[in-house]
Amino acid sequence: MTAHVSTVAFQGIDVLPIDVQCQLGNGLPALTVVGLPDKAVGESRERVRSALQALGLALPPKRITLNLAPADVQKEGSHYDLPIAIALLVAMGVLPMEEMDRFIALGELGLDGRLAPGSGVLAAAMAAAADDRGLICPAAQGGEAAWSGTEVLAPDSLLGLINHFKGQQILPRPAPRLEEETGPDLDLRDIKGQESAKRALEVAAAGGHNLLMIGPPGSGKSMLAARLPGLLPPLSPAEALEVTMIHSLAGRLDGGRLLRRRPFRDPHHSASMPALIGGGAKARPGEISLAHLGVLFLDELPEFQRAALEALRQPLETGRATVARANAHVSYPARVQLVAAMNPCKCGYLGDPVMGCGRAPRCGADYQSRISGPLFDRIDLHVAVPPVNPADLGLPPAAEGSAEVAERVRAARDRQFRRYGTLTLARPVRTNAEADGALLEAVAAPAAAGRRLLTEAADRRRLSARGYHRVLRGARTLADLAGEETVRRIHIAEALSYRRVAVAG
Repeated sequence: MTAHVSTVAFQGIDVLPIDVQCQLGNGLPALTVVGLPDKAVGESRERVRSALQALGLALPPKRITLNLAPADVQKEGSHYDLPIAIALLVAMGVLPMEEMDRFIALGELGLDGRLAPGSGVLAAAMAAAADDRGLICPAAQGGEAAWSGTEVLAPDSLLGLINHFKGQQILPRPAPRLEEETGPDLDLRDIKGQESAKRALEVAAAGGHNLLMIGPPGSGKSMLAARLPGLLPPLSPAEALEVTMIHSLAGRLDGGRLLRRRPFRDPHHSASMPALIGGGAKARPGEISLAHLGVLFLDELPEFQRAALEALRQPLETGRATVARANAHVSYPARVQLVAAMNPCKCGYLGDPVMGCGRAPRCGADYQSRISGPLFDRIDLHVAVPPVNPADLGLPPAAEGSAEVAERVRAARDRQFRRYGTLTLARPVRTNAEADGALLEAVAAPAAAGRRLLTEAADRRRLSARGYHRVLRGARTLADLAGEETVRRIHIAEALSYRRVAVAG
């Protein structure tokens, strides 16, 4: 008899069904795992053997063959331990096969038979629900799997699972778990002055636009970026599942809790291209995917590796990060809001009459040339952040803080939701920053005076087609913030002011 147990393999966010087959045959006693396993899967033989011994069970003195089908799909990770152990227990007659047919199993086994948490449980649970099956996973991740709505068995050990199916104990149904509440968001009131930068931050939040801030050290660029999440609306239930699934695949969920805050990722400028885009031995999601539907903040932008920055161009345009492999292309969602900050030159004080260096403006041109024109073009809003006036530091906190700005952002986002939610589109559009082509022309067509200004500016400033459309997107957001349906000349003028900041000197 051949025992069958279902589990899954992961290729990006895609979940592939895997059939774990176990056969007890005649021959010298041996335990062999076939089906293109990696080293972690191959080592599962020893973990499973030790876990069964801890329960007082010995492998039968037969030739045991375990096949992970289909055999041409690479099997990676330690989550195959539990389905392999269950397949052995079914073949040995300890567990009933008809009961196992109703479940998909995954989890790592300790040598004492306890189940350890792994990655991808939420994605596996969603696949199980779509296949009208239940899920068996470690107890630590039962709350994560419970969001799928399918039946979940979450034992803390292999013994607990055996006792459940033998009727000696009943595993409780795990309750869905939410991300714990944190303290209040950082407030815009903490920043003195910088009113133009605050306005640009509000526009970026309202339309989901990419933002670049250029200014000297200490002008507040990082403080402004850190306060952007407090302006953004919370994740919808569908978005929360989408974001949590990516973090689950990366093994970065805290206690298997569903995320409800938009991600804010701020990698160091020494990050490599695989760290930003994704990759590595198992093609894990990178920072741009971990920031999906949230904010990716790149401080000291020119200090990042040139190849890593250039690799951002396609994900910023398509909303997906693709990692090419010899046998597969792994793709992760990467619809992010890029916020970048940089100094105007190497020393940071270009144009300063007191602290500026003697190489200006050449030093500024050389430093900013580390960022390619096409990458600059993919950033909707460019804003200069000047040094803070010492007189502003002694002023009382501003009357308007993050709560007031967030309310305007919410109203503008609601207008976008109603606008795009009523249309039949090839792909979902959530914000103005995602609108393009004919859709953008339809929703952001400016009035006659605004179109004349945009045409003249595009010709005079040599705007690319991408830059032209990004001005339109920004103007559409400005109109939404003003509560107007028509994009007027004043909106076009302000959107044009947010194009690339020239080198000062």
